[in-house]
Amino acid sequence: MSQLTHITERGEAHMVDASAKADTVREARASAYVTMARATLAMILDGQHHKGDVFATARIAGIQAAKRTWELIPLCHPLMLSKVEVQLTAETEQHWVRIDAVCRLTGKTGVEMEALTAASVAALTIYDMCKAVQKDMFIGPVRLLAKSGGKSGDFTGDEV
Repeated sequence: MSQLTHITERGEAHMVDASAKADTVREARASAYVTMARATLAMILDGQHHKGDVFATARIAGIQAAKRTWELIPLCHPLMLSKVEVQLTAETEQHWVRIDAVCRLTGKTGVEMEALTAASVAALTIYDMCKAVQKDMFIGPVRLLAKSGGKSGDFTGDEV
């Protein structure tokens, strides 16, 4: 396992100095799932939710979250994202919503945390909007699916 980059030799947390890194195109994909009762999913898909369009709200929340990751995760750098995409797919057989987030930029640091944050906040938004109808929804797994660019190279995880 490689050394933790956000911990000094003295064990103190610090923000990594990315100034010497080369600008490269970096992209990350993450996913999250929200499992719910079939009736809850049907209500969302039929547009019957009293709070409005659950998918549209979750998509915007995920995009906003990616752009604000540096404010939520203490040692993340503020980034100029060139792309944030959040897709929500209802999978009625499994009675869950799959959330896929993609973040991209040309810069000195990766966008894994932004993609993970986008997927997570979209999932939390679905929960928030539907908790009046169902409190025992399940969020997870949330995971990094792939990343490209940067010194550490490419990564592709196994599909869940």
